[in-house]
Amino acid sequence: MQEQQPGPTTNTDPSSAETVAHGPLHGIRVLDLTRVLAGPYGTMTLGDLGADVLKVEVPGRGDDTRAWGPPWDGGESAYYLSVNRNKRSMTLDLKQPAAQEIIKELARQSDILVENFKHGTLEKLGLGYDDLSAINPRLIWANVSGYGPQGPWAHRPGYDFVVQGEAGVMAITGEVDGDPMKVGVAIVDITTGLYAVIGILAALHARETSGVGQRIDASLLTSAVAWLGNVGQNFLTSGKPPKRYANAHANIVPYQVFKGSDQYLTVGVGNDRQFQSLCEVLGRDDIASDPRFQTNPLRVEHRDVLIPALEETFRTRPALEWQQGLDAAGVPSGLINTVEQVYANEQVLARNMVVEVEHPTAGTIKLAGVPYAMSGTPGSVRLAPPLLGQHTDEALKEYLGMSDAQIAQLRSDGVIA
Repeated sequence: MQEQQPGPTTNTDPSSAETVAHGPLHGIRVLDLTRVLAGPYGTMTLGDLGADVLKVEVPGRGDDTRAWGPPWDGGESAYYLSVNRNKRSMTLDLKQPAAQEIIKELARQSDILVENFKHGTLEKLGLGYDDLSAINPRLIWANVSGYGPQGPWAHRPGYDFVVQGEAGVMAITGEVDGDPMKVGVAIVDITTGLYAVIGILAALHARETSGVGQRIDASLLTSAVAWLGNVGQNFLTSGKPPKRYANAHANIVPYQVFKGSDQYLTVGVGNDRQFQSLCEVLGRDDIASDPRFQTNPLRVEHRDVLIPALEETFRTRPALEWQQGLDAAGVPSGLINTVEQVYANEQVLARNMVVEVEHPTAGTIKLAGVPYAMSGTPGSVRLAPPLLGQHTDEALKEYLGMSDAQIAQLRSDGVIA
């Protein structure tokens, strides 16, 4: 299987060749009991870093996202393909005692377990944190949920769209006088998966000293509240509810979208020097010298006067001409690309953010690349997203040492598919 490595990497030490090939988490085993997006995104990230990720799925159905199409590629939904590379898949009916015993043995041999079941579900099966950590005290257990295990909402299922509303994200997104608006991707799910990974990596480091694992709880609600960032802090500091600024910024002016004579571009002025450079590119000495606009606090105060004047000038020339002039002047700016343009962008391609891998039914498929580069132990896309149960027999032999006859019996009993 073709291996892809993201970004520029240089390693001249032959002794570290194996680590470079496999990634910094090579040798770490992850038992993945997650489905849909937040959990699978986190376990995929661990797989990108070289961990051996074994995804356990419901026989005959698998991860819900396998049915979330079109579009499809080789019979697999694009949604499923987007968050399940660098994993192996096995099927288990966790309601059956034989499957529960298999999970216990898999957990005994694993470093990390990630799950996103409703709180209490695994405990009822004898597969909760206390049960499995008793078998393997070094096990790092990460739960991804909507609201966490404590509080009056702990029992509720979590959905990115719902939490974007509940966490205030939609209240600050959209047009100034328009309806509340969600972010275009399931950003709460994705960042919750990443927060879970941060906790997991920290727990791996702590285990080096303590010798024991620990439980990590990452929730959609707390993740979204955490990344309200400066907008949330504005409220905590002032006590004033934040306004909706559409594509503008609450604390920086000008920092928004402008339209050239043909298309839109973004302009982000981060300091007073950049503002003066912006005015030079626009040929607006009158704005540059206006005492109302000399500092960012003044520009924020007088944005209702400044922005219309800038908009009028931007409309006089094509957006690309403005962007090239601003780029040369050191003013942050960029054209607003379509997704099609993003995947053809020379900088995106230079950073290997589109990779190819061989898939069992789809042939060569394209996937997003690993979004960070490491000079010594880079992550990589090694395995295509697996077919449902593709590695069931392989995992049972590898982890449990089962024979073909034993596996056939499990399949006959409906424990596996």
